[in-house]
Amino acid sequence: MEWLGTVKTTFMGIDMGSDEFSSGIGDSLAKVEELLLAELSSGEDFLTEAATHLAKAGGKRFRPVFALLSSQFGPNPHASEVITASTVVELIHLATLYHDDVMDEAELRRGAVSANARWSNSVAILAGDFLFARASRLVSTLGPESVLIIADTFAELVTGQMRETIGNPSGTDPVDHYLRVVWEKTASLIAAAGRFGGMTSGATDDDIERLSRLGDAIGTAFQVSDDIIDISSQPGDSGKNPGTDLREGVHTLPVLYALTEQGPDADRLRELLLSASGERLPLTDDAEVTEALGLLNASVGMVRARETLAGYADRAYSELAQLPDNEAKRALTSLVSYTVERIG
Repeated sequence: MEWLGTVKTTFMGIDMGSDEFSSGIGDSLAKVEELLLAELSSGEDFLTEAATHLAKAGGKRFRPVFALLSSQFGPNPHASEVITASTVVELIHLATLYHDDVMDEAELRRGAVSANARWSNSVAILAGDFLFARASRLVSTLGPESVLIIADTFAELVTGQMRETIGNPSGTDPVDHYLRVVWEKTASLIAAAGRFGGMTSGATDDDIERLSRLGDAIGTAFQVSDDIIDISSQPGDSGKNPGTDLREGVHTLPVLYALTEQGPDADRLRELLLSASGERLPLTDDAEVTEALGLLNASVGMVRARETLAGYADRAYSELAQLPDNEAKRALTSLVSYTVERIG
């Protein structure tokens, strides 16, 4: 973790403000990291090696940071329950990554060999299950309401993965389908992190609901901004080559919007990205990727995707406006601004 042991005033676009506030969040995150590894290191060696694989590989720890910032809206932001709740959401997130890598047949995760590639699909699945079990054990110490929140969130995560795997049913709006998947697979856990942070620090019921809705909006906005960056960025700008999703046959929000347009450019885009029967085609030719990116960047679909992002940002700002004014609020406001500004 790049933050641990240092004062970090900017994290993933979040301006943490004062050194004192940043240091306090960093100290709490260090406790989360300690508890995370302690939970995953208790057990048989053959199990814990795989279970700690992704945790030790690093990662941004965005979800626990969001929970820790959300805890600043309650009177007890340094309660031990806050650390427990923040660790739970990261355990759930890491568990989903093991399962995602198996489904995607991924070979790398966070710059390291994925668990499924290093061991096997079976070991990776079981390691993910172990993380879910550890998360369940930890959340049980927070009481029945917290157990219910995690159970409901886990159901949303699985539903989103299933919805994405099955695909958009015939006759339904692919944009609505895609945004629903984004909420279920990404935003639901960030919303739970906000809810947990507020609950465990003693925030008011109204503020807890606002923090949950804020997580919804930020989680969806960040995914939409990633969609836009994958198409609009220059090589090297975003840490990955533009058009990665197109090469994998994944149709993100700008693509879905653009495919509904009419005219020669839209016809050519459909020719590149869809088979005669309407199935999605992965692009393997670099020249075709470049052509598709050019068509997408010039499309109304890209404009509509940016408008959708702005809409989610407005939702987030609206929730923030109703929260008490403190350094956490200013930090979260900077995150929303960054989410929009990072698309250029």
